[in-house]
Amino acid sequence: MIKRFLPRTFLGRSLLIIVMPLILLQAVAFYLFYGRHWDLISRRLAGGVAGELSVITELLRRIPPADADIWVLTETGQRFDLLLRLDRGASLPAAATSRGDIWSLSDEELSDAIAERVRRPFVTDWQGDPRYVLVQIDLGHGVLHVGIPRKRLTTATVTVFVLWVLGSAMLLFGIATLFMRNQVKPIRRLAAAAESFGKGLDVAPLTPQGASEVRQAAAAFNVMRARVQRFLAQRTEMLAGVSHDLRTPLTRLRLALAMLPKDSGAAQQEVAEMTADLEEMERMIEGYLAFARGEGAEAPAPQDLAALLADVAGRLDRNGGGPRLDLSAPGPLVLSVRGDAIRRCITNVIENARRHARGKVAVALRRVPGQSGGSIAELLVDDDGPGIAPEQREAAFRPFTRLVQAGGEAAPGGIGLGLTIARDIARAHGGDVLLEDGALGGLRVRIRLPV
Repeated sequence: MIKRFLPRTFLGRSLLIIVMPLILLQAVAFYLFYGRHWDLISRRLAGGVAGELSVITELLRRIPPADADIWVLTETGQRFDLLLRLDRGASLPAAATSRGDIWSLSDEELSDAIAERVRRPFVTDWQGDPRYVLVQIDLGHGVLHVGIPRKRLTTATVTVFVLWVLGSAMLLFGIATLFMRNQVKPIRRLAAAAESFGKGLDVAPLTPQGASEVRQAAAAFNVMRARVQRFLAQRTEMLAGVSHDLRTPLTRLRLALAMLPKDSGAAQQEVAEMTADLEEMERMIEGYLAFARGEGAEAPAPQDLAALLADVAGRLDRNGGGPRLDLSAPGPLVLSVRGDAIRRCITNVIENARRHARGKVAVALRRVPGQSGGSIAELLVDDDGPGIAPEQREAAFRPFTRLVQAGGEAAPGGIGLGLTIARDIARAHGGDVLLEDGALGGLRVRIRLPV
């Protein structure tokens, strides 16, 4: 439950680890100040004002009226810094006592102190005047109006303490944010470089920065990058030689078949069958080489996936050999890919669907939101064939694997490399190829590519 409210980023969690103890420390200090120190100060301030009011009311009660009470009000008002006025014959109003605010004494503390020391009926008003707290005391023969300056009921330590708490917290939070952002930047660069390299993009070596662990990870990434690039270069050179060596004898065989005498119909039939076998061998060799070669040295470039899909579908429909494609694609969907590799990936999947479909193949292209932000291009290829049993779907991606279809029939045609090459290309672009139950009753192949 708590994980739902935690930050998802490393920066956010690091700041939380740094700031949470600071907040708890400040909260404890704030509680101790208000619970102990401020409570003591509040009682003392309230007691001092209440003691002065007690002296004034006692003098007014004991000294005879007339000019004496005027002298008492004048002298005590000046000495105690109070505003005093006596209404003879007046009675105490039934007004409700108003509350104070967090920066001054509460009404309860002042009221308790006045009730304890003055021991006369009274009411207080905290809202009637912005500069004074008004108190009215019933003397029996009149009402004493008292204006207590608010500065006598407050202390500057409150403001200083609050500013210190907030200021120090903001300062430390700012320093922590600046420091942690500088520490997170190398990690973000490493993640971006790993993602780009995983998609087959050419990534420059990283400059180790940040903490020693981050520098070690960047150095390890550079070593891995160099090894992978060296392996790809060696494999490409080897495959170039293998391709030449394999095609040479096949070409000689094709020429030999073309030069054979075709005197009879039987001879022509035998030559035609051997030529077909030779073409099948060439297709198999091409498939093996394509699987081993992967994407080659093609550089990624912006491609409109909708236009590429339309071109592939149109070419397959023109060549025939299967049901026509029901194509559904939105407007332009541009992403940076290796065009030839993605074309081969899509072609392999659609050809596989046409080979197993009974009469219908549907192809749909759409954009969907990604799990970690951004969007994903999804290509759905559905057929109405027998499909593949769920327990065999992962095995369909193994090289040279021929499966038994869901209906118990042996899968026709192919050499077991079409889906393998398609997934290899998709994963090299940071995507994937998945097999699911199709909407037409057969198999659905879902190709996912990051936009």
